[in-house]
Amino acid sequence: MLAGLIVLAAGALLFLMGRPPICDCGTVELWHGAIDSGNSQHLSDWYSLSHIIHGFLFYGAAWALMRRQPVGMRLAAAVAVESLWEILENSPIIIDRYRTATIALGYSGDSILNSMSDVGMMALGFAFAARAPVWVTIAVGIGFELLALWVIRDNLTLNVLMLAWPVEAVKAWQSAL
Repeated sequence: MLAGLIVLAAGALLFLMGRPPICDCGTVELWHGAIDSGNSQHLSDWYSLSHIIHGFLFYGAAWALMRRQPVGMRLAAAVAVESLWEILENSPIIIDRYRTATIALGYSGDSILNSMSDVGMMALGFAFAARAPVWVTIAVGIGFELLALWVIRDNLTLNVLMLAWPVEAVKAWQSAL
């Protein structure tokens, strides 16, 4: 219940920040596989894999730091962290950083629908990691990273690298797609 309240609060805050509820194109797609302005606007896209991996990582961190807490409290903490990221990711400073440091030249931020779906994807990853053997979770995470790298030349690892310490050679390689 706490996780649900956190998600509602995050959605309300994104609305107050002026984020569009759905894609400005006026449609809602279950899957948007093209690498274009529709990214981060619909229910899922290639970057949804990164949010599932967030869930794997947050489960591991919550297990290490909150081991004595019930899994529901650990999930609520993970939802809070992911929700805070979604709010920060849609702030002008991070949107501008994506535009200048990564290949996301036309990035304008996420729709509220996409941000809420990203939190849901993280929760799915968290639930998977809570039930699957560690080695399976690690293998799936590596598989997702390699799949995204192969298909869109981007993934969670490169996203973090390019936001924190842009490498011009990586940006050129990604742009060649």
